[in-house]
Amino acid sequence: MIYEPSYTAVIIFLAFVGLTMGLSFYLGGKAKSSAGYFAAHGQIPWFINGVAFAGDYLSAASFLGICGMIAFYGYDGFLYSIGFLAGWIVALFVVAEPLKRLGKFTFADALNAKFQSPGITLVIGISTLIVSVFYLIPQMVGAGALITPLLGYSHWVGVLIVGATVIVIVVTAGMVSTTWVQFLKGSLLVLFSAILTIMILNKGFTVTPESADAVDRPRTLGPFAIDDVMPQGEGGLGNAIIDLPEMDGGSWGYDSPASVSIPPYIIASSGVWSVQTDAGNVWLRECQTVEDIEEPGKGKSSKDPERVYEAGAQLVNGYLKGEEYGDPTASYENGRPRRQLFPVGQVSKLPEGKLESGPLGPMEFFSTLGDSEVILWGKAKNSIFGLEGVNVYVPKVTAGSQVLRPGENPKFAGIRSTDFTKKLNFVSLMLALFCGTASLPHILIRYYTVKDQAAARKSTIVGIGAIGFFYVLTLYLGLGAMTSGAMDVTNTNMSAPLLAKSMSPLLFAIISAIAFTTVLGTVSGLILAAAGAVVHDIMKNYMHIQLTDSESVRVAKITSVVVGAAAIVLGILFKELNVGALVGWAFSIAASANLPSLIMLLFWKRTTREGIISGVVVGMVTSLAWILLSGPTLDGVFGFKGHAGYVPFSEPGIVTIPLGFLTVIGVSLMTPPHVESATEPAADE
Repeated sequence: MIYEPSYTAVIIFLAFVGLTMGLSFYLGGKAKSSAGYFAAHGQIPWFINGVAFAGDYLSAASFLGICGMIAFYGYDGFLYSIGFLAGWIVALFVVAEPLKRLGKFTFADALNAKFQSPGITLVIGISTLIVSVFYLIPQMVGAGALITPLLGYSHWVGVLIVGATVIVIVVTAGMVSTTWVQFLKGSLLVLFSAILTIMILNKGFTVTPESADAVDRPRTLGPFAIDDVMPQGEGGLGNAIIDLPEMDGGSWGYDSPASVSIPPYIIASSGVWSVQTDAGNVWLRECQTVEDIEEPGKGKSSKDPERVYEAGAQLVNGYLKGEEYGDPTASYENGRPRRQLFPVGQVSKLPEGKLESGPLGPMEFFSTLGDSEVILWGKAKNSIFGLEGVNVYVPKVTAGSQVLRPGENPKFAGIRSTDFTKKLNFVSLMLALFCGTASLPHILIRYYTVKDQAAARKSTIVGIGAIGFFYVLTLYLGLGAMTSGAMDVTNTNMSAPLLAKSMSPLLFAIISAIAFTTVLGTVSGLILAAAGAVVHDIMKNYMHIQLTDSESVRVAKITSVVVGAAAIVLGILFKELNVGALVGWAFSIAASANLPSLIMLLFWKRTTREGIISGVVVGMVTSLAWILLSGPTLDGVFGFKGHAGYVPFSEPGIVTIPLGFLTVIGVSLMTPPHVESATEPAADE
C-alpha cells in the first residue's frame, strides 16, 4: 500500500502534539522537587488517576496490536483483552492499598519498606529497567506504524518523532504532565473508539464479489473442475488453465518440494496464485508478494525477471516499489495498479445470498458474521519452493463461524490442539497476562500519585471500568477492520487506523492522532519508571550517592534521555513484529520477577530479604532466557528462519512464575527471619 498524507491529518496530528507539549510545559513548573517529578506530590484526584490508569494501560498493544490480531485471525485477539483485564483483579484486591501504604516513589520502595536492603533495591531496580525496556519496544513499533500512513514518512522517522516528543514531555514535567496526558488520551481513545464502533454497526456488512477482472484488489479465477486443473505430463498446468493469460509461464509451486495431489501454488509471470479447492472445484486466488533485495541481483518474483536491482530495493507484487513503468505519469499498467500492495479485507458471502446486511445491532453483528464468509490473509508458512526470500501473502475463504471461535491464531492453537505442549503454551500466556498487570512498574508507580489507600482503590475501580469497556469495543473494531477492505497485509498494527480511514479521512486523522498520543503517554510512564529505578533505587538507595532534590530530578531527566534513545533504536529494529505479541514478553518477565516477591512479602511474614532477592533474580533471569531461546524469538528477531527453539514452548510464565514463588519460599526457609529494630525507619517517612 502507498500511504499518502493529507493536510487534514497533518493539521490534526500537529494540534494533538502541540496540545500535549503545551500541557507538558505548563505543568513543568509544578514538578521541581523529586516528589513532584516522580509522584506528582501524591495530589492527583482519584478519578483523574483512574482514567490515567486506563490511559497508561491502553497502550499501542491494546489499540493497535489487539485490533490487528482480531482483524487477521478473529476472536483470538480478544483473548489478549481478557487476560489484560483479568490482571486488574489482582491489582485491585491484592496490591493496590498495600502498595500505597508501603511505597513512596518506586516499586522497590514497597518491597524494601520492611528490610531496607541495598540488595533488594538493586535487583528491583534492574528488573524495573528490563521490564520497562521490553514494554517500550511495542510502543515504539506502534508509533512508527502510525506515522507511515498519517504523515507519509518511513517507519524509522515515526519512531524518531515519538522518541523525541516523549523525551521532551518527561524531561519538562515528569509525572504531573504524564498523568494529565494519560487522562486526556484515555478519555479520547475510549470516546472515539465508541464512535467508530457505532459507525461499524450502522454500516453493517457488504459483499465484495470475487472477480477475474478486478483492478482494485487481487483477482480470482474459477471455478474449475479438479480434473481439468491437475498437473499434466511433466508437471504442466491442467487443460482448463494452461491457456489463460494470467498463467503465462506458469509452473507449480510448493511450501516445500513435496509430492501432493494438487500443488498449493502456481508461479506465473503475472504473480503467485494460491490453488484452493472447495466442493470438488478449484479456485485460483491471486497472492501478494514482497521481496527485499539484500544484495545486487535479479528479483525472484519480478514481472521483469532479467532486470538487475540494487541492494536495498523492494519489489511489491513483482514491481519495484514506487517506480512507474512505461509512461512515468501513469498509475496503471494493463488496467491494474502497480507499485503497491492491494488493500484487503472483504466479506465474500452473506446469509441468504444478500449483498448488504444494512445496519446491525451489537449482537446481530456477531450472528450475521457467523453465518457469512470472509477472506482472511496470512503469510505462507515456508518459502515457496523456488521463491526463497520472497514473502508471500495468501488469501483464504473462511467461514464466519471459524473467525468467531478461539484457536485460529498460532499462539492460541493449543486451545484445540491435542499436543499437550501447545496447550501449556496457551495456559502459560494467559497466566502471564493475568499476573503481569500487578507487576508492571509504570502501573505500580501510579499508586503513589494519589493521597491515600482509599483513593488507590477507587482509582483502580475507575481504571477497570474504562479498560473493560474499551476492550469490548476492540472486538467490533477488529472484526470491522477484517471486513473493511482497507487492511495492509504486511502490517497488522495498522488495522484500526486504516479502518477509520475507510470510514472518514477526518476520523482517521483523529483516531491516528489519539493513538499517537496513546503511545506518547505510555512511553512517558515507562521512561519515568525506568528513570526512577536508576536514580531513586540504584544510585541513591544502593550506591548511596548523595543527591540533592534538584540533582535527583536532573539525573532522572538525563536518564530519561538515555532510555528514550535506547527505545528509539529498539523500535526500529523490531518493526516487523505485532505489538500485542511483543507485550506478552514484558508481562511474562514482570510476572515472573516481581509478583512472587510482592505477594509473599504482603501475605507471608516468614519472607526474608534473601528470599526476595533470590526470587526476583531467578524469575527475571529464567523468564528472559526462556524468551530469548524460544522459537519465535530466534526466528522473528534473530533471523534463524524456521528454528524450533531450545525450549519446548514459547511462553515461559507457567514455569517461571511458580519457580519465582518456590525460590522465595525455599530461600526464606533457609535463611534467618527478619527482626525489626527500634531504629528502623518507617515505610511512609
